[in-house]
Amino acid sequence: MKHTGFPAALIGLAIAACTPASESGMDTAATPETGDAASHTESMTSSAITEADLRYRISTLADDAFEGRGPARPGGIAASQWIADEMARIRRAPGYEGSYFQPVELLSVTLETDQSSFDIAFEGEPLGLSMSEDVVYWSKQNAPEVSITDSELVFVGYGVVAPEYGWDDYAGLDVEGRTVVMLVNDPGYANPDSGLFNGNAMTYYGRWTYKYEEAARQGAAAVILIHQTAPASYGWNVVSGSWSGTQLDLAREPGQGRFADVESWVTEDRAREMFTLAGLDFDALTAAAAQPGFEAVPMTGLTASGTLVNTTSTMASRNVVGIVPGTTRPDEYVLYTAHWDHIGIRDVPEGEDGIYNGAVDNATGTAAILEIGEAFVANPPERSVMILAVTAEESGLLGSAYYGENPIVPYAQTVGGINIDAILPSGRARDVVVVGHGASELETLLTEAAAEQDRYIVPDPTPEAGYFYRSDHISLAKKGVPMLYADGGFDLREGGSERGEAMGEDYRANRYHAPGDEYSADWDMSGMIEDTTLFFNVGSTLANSDDWPNWYEGNEFRALRDAQMGE
Repeated sequence: MKHTGFPAALIGLAIAACTPASESGMDTAATPETGDAASHTESMTSSAITEADLRYRISTLADDAFEGRGPARPGGIAASQWIADEMARIRRAPGYEGSYFQPVELLSVTLETDQSSFDIAFEGEPLGLSMSEDVVYWSKQNAPEVSITDSELVFVGYGVVAPEYGWDDYAGLDVEGRTVVMLVNDPGYANPDSGLFNGNAMTYYGRWTYKYEEAARQGAAAVILIHQTAPASYGWNVVSGSWSGTQLDLAREPGQGRFADVESWVTEDRAREMFTLAGLDFDALTAAAAQPGFEAVPMTGLTASGTLVNTTSTMASRNVVGIVPGTTRPDEYVLYTAHWDHIGIRDVPEGEDGIYNGAVDNATGTAAILEIGEAFVANPPERSVMILAVTAEESGLLGSAYYGENPIVPYAQTVGGINIDAILPSGRARDVVVVGHGASELETLLTEAAAEQDRYIVPDPTPEAGYFYRSDHISLAKKGVPMLYADGGFDLREGGSERGEAMGEDYRANRYHAPGDEYSADWDMSGMIEDTTLFFNVGSTLANSDDWPNWYEGNEFRALRDAQMGE
């Protein structure tokens, strides 16, 4: 933990402010004394993408004074104010109704576990599922209490309705009031050489978020997702840790949004037990679920019951939006996104570090889009460029989801976008990793820009993990907007792939979503500078052209984009 003396008074001023003081011409951003950024004040940032600028902005956002940038906490409010002040200082126009802030109201839901229950019974006899050990459950209903009683279970395979793949796990099935049980990932994962879906690369239909949404659309009372480590790409500890405690969602007006009463995960061991009790062969049915023509199977004798007691409240947060107006086609927009939030502060024993500073995740991405925006101000593009720093990514991509439902610019006027999330300070790389490789025509622009840096494009090495669906760009992609999500690669110019992969694994194991994700003056910034420049070049090419890139044929978002463009 490094506390650098960032002025605590700024937090109080930021919370009180509705819009940046700098909108009226006052430069209010302050500078922490962090490493090489100590003497680099805000007045010294340049229109070029430089190491000093990036260090200054990253070290500021990752400072202890912002308390881990919890999305609706004092530190997070102060951090978003600082970002808005930066946008004003470098003369980016306010992006939302004359303000730099797009308000995002969040719903906080805390399951009162000592008053709640959820279990499966066989012929009326409860199995005794233990919260966290066997099952994790919650409700997104904005209600103090939600109950289901004797809801019949039915196995719906992967729980997917995908017209473009000719797939419908709910075909001819009425699940109103029933509990649907399903597998994680999609049929392509189980049959990578079959030509189903996108083979080993997860599609959006493999994401748990989609599965809960689709089950609710079908009218299910409850959803049980069977956890398996390989297709989920994470262990049960991630499930039990991520879906327990207070959960955040978007606050919605009554009637907006639809959720099953209960959403849950269950361990594979308990799922196998359930299938056996119902007289079903788990392995045979999971294999059948990955074949065309699979039909849902009732889990005879099994029912779900539960009462979930919630404490709910609403919390105010905000996206931060700045615009660089286009010189000749200002109504056409190129978009850059990054999430400014992180996990915040957690209670820890005396003497331990409880601040989750999120230096890599995602002070780096936020600093990068500020740098890119400053470069565009100095080099006005033909099309407008929107810089969008979103909130509550760590709580489920909520800030970008809100923008997705409430776009500032119509989607038919949004040309495409680039998302930047967590740039590792690992040095210059020969390669550029494209997450979700083979998705859209934006990859052509990236390939050309990378070649100018003597670099080459590689696909994400673990497409089955579905990382393309785990960051903020997906909220725009789901609306049809082509989005690019790429990062510096692992084939480092100093140390090669062995060193690059080791550095990536070290971050994931020791600092990712941990208090150790802190800024250091010892960081090698050369790769970060090169990557930020690369993303600027891609966006600049697009913003100074009349091209309208699309998703590739066969992509799950292609039909949406075609409809937007009148094709």
